[in-house]
Amino acid sequence: MPPVPETPEDLAAALSEPADLDFQLPDPEDEEIPELEFQQQLDNAWLVCDRFDLQTEIWRGRILRVVRDREKKGGEGRGTGFLNWLKEREITKSQAYSLIQLANSADTLLEDGQLEPSAIRSFSKRAFIETSKSSPEIQQLVTDAANKGDRITRREVRQLADEWMAMSSDLLPEEVKEKAANGSVPTRYLAPLVREMEKLPESHQTALQEEIAGSPDVDTVKQLTSNARSLSKYLDAAAQVQAINQTSLDVEMALEEALRVGCLNTTADLVRQASQLEQTIAKLYTTWKRVGSLADRLYVDTGASTPNLRSLLTALERISGEVIELQLDEEGERTVRLRVLSE
Repeated sequence: MPPVPETPEDLAAALSEPADLDFQLPDPEDEEIPELEFQQQLDNAWLVCDRFDLQTEIWRGRILRVVRDREKKGGEGRGTGFLNWLKEREITKSQAYSLIQLANSADTLLEDGQLEPSAIRSFSKRAFIETSKSSPEIQQLVTDAANKGDRITRREVRQLADEWMAMSSDLLPEEVKEKAANGSVPTRYLAPLVREMEKLPESHQTALQEEIAGSPDVDTVKQLTSNARSLSKYLDAAAQVQAINQTSLDVEMALEEALRVGCLNTTADLVRQASQLEQTIAKLYTTWKRVGSLADRLYVDTGASTPNLRSLLTALERISGEVIELQLDEEGERTVRLRVLSE
């Protein structure tokens, strides 16, 4: 590890030998270069920049952590010095703590012995950030691959995460896991299904498990993922709709009937739109009350000397009064009128 420059002379010497990133990029107008080779050259250059950027960000995070911790120990305790340090370098507080978190993740992986220091070069910046946010099991899989020298991009991280989720989840029947193991059902299709099933009650999970066990293929997985997503949206939205909660409607039975007649997506969309409509009505009422209050205040504060302001109030009576009127088209052929009846 290179020493930290301690004097201006040391810093000048360090900067006199910058990192060698002088790439020989292909000529975009050279038609003799095959497209595959052209893309490969660019990809290689980009990968080097990505890795260099990652290690730079990690060290910046470590520097910021030192600045913060120094003030915690000997400063005023209010973070003023740290914030001033960020301000001078045009770094936002959120950016600073994001870098510190990245440095913390790197140090944790290194200290736990999961990751060899040289293996950090195998990561792209986004892949490392993705890994740092993953569960310990996923981190172990990724770092094992990095330690072996495999190139790690965000795509590899997600692929390993999908494989782990598919093979370890109790929600998938053994028949499906066997298909995943031999590659006939790719894990990239199974992971979304597991995520959606986790949101559902056990009764619906069981029904989906029985269906996929009977037909463990890609088409079934895709269809059940869509169904599970609609089920989840239906249940979430139904719990928020007052029009439903204020009745004795059996939400679960309505859902079963929608599944039986094949109109689950339509039903889920209807309930979701109903939830949005109620929220819109609540917002409309609040805004309407505010407009009326402001109009009343302005009426009191004005008089004959402000005829234009009075004309403004007159014009707004169409939407501030008990009856709200709005034209839906420029020709005025379609007009909606809403009457507000509040207790």
